[in-house]
Amino acid sequence: MPVTEPATTPQELLKRVRRIEIATRAMVNHIFSGAYHSVFKGQGIEFNEVRNYQRGDDVRTIDWNVTARTGSLHVKRYSEERELTMVLAVDVSASTAFGSGYQSKAELAAEISALLAFSAIKNNDRVGLLLFSDQRERFVPPRKGRKHVMRIITEVLAHRTTQRKTNLNCALEFLARGLRRRSIVFLISDFYATDFTTTLKVAQRKHDCVAIVMNDKREYELPPLGWIGLTDPETGAEAEVDLRKEKHRREYERYAKARARTRLNYFAQYNVDAIDLFTDKSYILPLIQFFRTRRQKLVGC
Repeated sequence: MPVTEPATTPQELLKRVRRIEIATRAMVNHIFSGAYHSVFKGQGIEFNEVRNYQRGDDVRTIDWNVTARTGSLHVKRYSEERELTMVLAVDVSASTAFGSGYQSKAELAAEISALLAFSAIKNNDRVGLLLFSDQRERFVPPRKGRKHVMRIITEVLAHRTTQRKTNLNCALEFLARGLRRRSIVFLISDFYATDFTTTLKVAQRKHDCVAIVMNDKREYELPPLGWIGLTDPETGAEAEVDLRKEKHRREYERYAKARARTRLNYFAQYNVDAIDLFTDKSYILPLIQFFRTRRQKLVGC
């Protein structure tokens, strides 16, 4: 099936935003309920209340000032500081417009962004957005609420860039320096970029980075169609290949798989969780597996 054409009028854009909202909010409520909360913790603990001492309370929590003032034992109660900040760093470079199925990588990124954003606001967290290509395209500061999430979805769907290439270093440097508070950062990209390991290491030290890799099946295998022209959307480089020859198809597949292995090694080296998604497959199971694996890490299973 052909790639869905981008919305050309405000009415069409509004319809697409609304469709994504309905679909992703339903998944948040029925499939991912509790998963987000369980794997992303707050930044510490905060004071909650002082109450009368009860048998079994830890004596280290006794508030001696209140105890002296009232004449009876009182303890301090603390709770997890739940409020988090999530930033969606979305690649809008030329290669994300590609899709051999019913949707492009950019459209998949919009749906994933919506799903994560609605999961965050359901837990009263703040959500921000960074759009990038080979430069910082747009930054929406983190805020709460449904209206804010709708704005984020609209920004992702409606944004058009004149830049073709991807510069992850630019995005990661901004995230490391521009976000004062430790945040959950979802890097949503196809990662067609030059070496970004140094800036990824720095960003991961300050934030909790998760890489969401946008893939298309035609980036890994090509059918035996005969002579075809291939164009790199980011560089404009062109080549003609005879796909009837199995040798050419195998070389293409080996290169693609080697590139994917190298990318995964980068993520593993810097303890960055990664999720591989494909434009022609459901993203529900990979996301469920991500939350399950991350939860197991947290409890030491």
